[in-house]
Amino acid sequence: MAPHTIAAVAGGDGEAVEEASTLRHRHNAAANNGGGGEEGATANGEAVSVERAFVDQRVPSWREQLTVRAFVVSFFLAVMFSVIVMKLNLTTGIIPSLNVSAGLLGFFFVRLWTKAIESMGLLRQPFTRQENTVIQTCVVAAYDIAFSGGFGTYLFGMSETIAKQATEANDAQNIKNPHIGWMIGFLFLASFVGLFALVPLRKVMIIDYKLTYPSGTATAYLINGFHTPEGAKLAKKQVKTLGKFFLFSFLWGFFQWFYTAGDGCGFQNFPTLGLQAYQNRFYFDFSPTYVGVGMICPHIVNVSVLLGGILSWGIMWPLIHNKKGSWYSASLPETSLHGLQGYRVFISIALILGDGLYNFVKVLIRTTAGFVSMMKKNSTLPVSDNGSPITEAVSFDDERRTELFLKDQIPRSVAYGGYVAVAAISIGILPQVFPQLKWYYILVAYIFAPVLAFCNAYGTGLTDWSLASTYGKLAIFIFGAWAGASHGGVLVGLAACGVMMSIVSTAADLMQDFKTGYLTLASPRSMFVSQVIGTAMGCVIAPCVFWLFYKAFADIGVSGSEYPAPYAIVYRNMAILGVDGFSSLPKHCLTLCFVFFAAAIAINLARDLAPGKVARFIPLPMAMAIPFYIGSYFAIDMFVGTVILFAWETVNKAKADAFAPAVASGLICGDGIWTLPQSVLALAKVKPPICMKFLSRSVNAKVDGFLGN
Repeated sequence: MAPHTIAAVAGGDGEAVEEASTLRHRHNAAANNGGGGEEGATANGEAVSVERAFVDQRVPSWREQLTVRAFVVSFFLAVMFSVIVMKLNLTTGIIPSLNVSAGLLGFFFVRLWTKAIESMGLLRQPFTRQENTVIQTCVVAAYDIAFSGGFGTYLFGMSETIAKQATEANDAQNIKNPHIGWMIGFLFLASFVGLFALVPLRKVMIIDYKLTYPSGTATAYLINGFHTPEGAKLAKKQVKTLGKFFLFSFLWGFFQWFYTAGDGCGFQNFPTLGLQAYQNRFYFDFSPTYVGVGMICPHIVNVSVLLGGILSWGIMWPLIHNKKGSWYSASLPETSLHGLQGYRVFISIALILGDGLYNFVKVLIRTTAGFVSMMKKNSTLPVSDNGSPITEAVSFDDERRTELFLKDQIPRSVAYGGYVAVAAISIGILPQVFPQLKWYYILVAYIFAPVLAFCNAYGTGLTDWSLASTYGKLAIFIFGAWAGASHGGVLVGLAACGVMMSIVSTAADLMQDFKTGYLTLASPRSMFVSQVIGTAMGCVIAPCVFWLFYKAFADIGVSGSEYPAPYAIVYRNMAILGVDGFSSLPKHCLTLCFVFFAAAIAINLARDLAPGKVARFIPLPMAMAIPFYIGSYFAIDMFVGTVILFAWETVNKAKADAFAPAVASGLICGDGIWTLPQSVLALAKVKPPICMKFLSRSVNAKVDGFLGN
């Protein structure tokens, strides 16, 4: 998502385009030197420096960067984005980058705050880019828990709702229903370990190895741009655009609600492509959220998702359905994993695992090669701020950034002591939450976690690709098989997945934040404290938001419902495979799984080996796998979004680059926030007054005849 984050401030209409050109040039100069913010050169050979634009501004101390207003704004934005991410998590599992909207809104609200106080003559501290970085870090850390906390994957996969659909291993020892108390406790124990895992290596990763961390670099560019006169002017226009589409999306959600009085009612069940297509889950459901997601995601992702929907629901599932009675029993219900549903779930798992394995090996090879190359340049691997000196020529920007980055050290005793203390507490308490998860399983996970966290953080720095979910799936198979079916292996695998995912994901996120802080002169201490506070916020906010969804919508997690939580059944079935093997698969399903597993690897290999002009047209297996289980309705929404963006870019690329992310964010945020009043109405037993449903001519005639009698 980094290109779209960058594009958010890279152009505009009229004067905004000219204002943004300087910022864009500075960023491009930095990117050409490895993304680390080094000085580039203009066409005239003059050095281009980002930091010279701020040289007259005093850098506040790390304590001054941590303001009350920053955390108040962060809290409200964290609630807002947690609701949005939770809705996305429980509908399709596709989570676009929301960094642009988080950055824009954080900047906008604090600017309003400071202007109001300044007008009263009470402003003591101006709003700086360092404080802006603290807000961005805190908000992203908080709403990331809504995704990495497993509410749409491993955590909800433990529930009875999902277990009933899986048919296998649905006994009491493999089930744990959601409850707000244990979810908050589990997230606090699992999420904080990763914060301490790699703190001693921050200098090595950011300064010595100069890892790019593209998303962190793009976020820093966004923030640096906001705090120049031209960047602030463009940001104001972007926020105004975001607000317009937020209001439209919110009101559209409110309008749609009136027509959803029963199951299958409303615009989200509009058979736009005909009733036959609707029965195969091909229709446009008028969702602003996924139109916005389509405008943020790259075109190839949206096309891949649509191709996956066509291949599965348009070709494969109708053909397999015709084998009913031959390949699987005709008496099985639609949701049974021994029938058609089994092909949907396990073939999508095969695609996901094939894609994940290929990219895991690819990133591991690149990480190892890069690490070996770096080790040759630096004969030792320092684990503190007293590492080997930098001998090459250093630019003004790098010199200033390095000086401030090394100024506020985080003591090694805090990092090591924090990791050991939190790990010890987790080893003691997690078995009380999950009796099947023995203490020695957790001990083994925490012994290997720092190594895996380093691999993930280093790979993310090189490729911007976090493999946290891949490490989590690895934990599912290893710990699930270790525990065995008779000792709650499914629950053990899912819980171990949560522990491992949280550690490696949080460690990589923290390094991204250190990179952002390095490029905006924010103190590592303020970054660390902000990440800790944001993580603590997320550990409380995310379970509360999930609990609201869980109590407000009775059919949450059920296939075909408004919130099917598709990845929950996928993760649970991965755990079942790890424990029971392939015995539960329907006829020929294993053969098809091998075919699609191999196809995922072959397609990825073709993408990497083909010339760039050809590779950009080869679909992504991971994206193709998403609609295999839940249908193609959201794929059509995303494709509409990508068509809108493509047409806009064709007509006026500069304006599209500047304002498309704001439009998309407004559509996503408005529709997402409407979920809050919708949930409150559901809890208050307030029902919509109208059911808008579509029937075929023959069924309509029968209904009219029935009503006439």
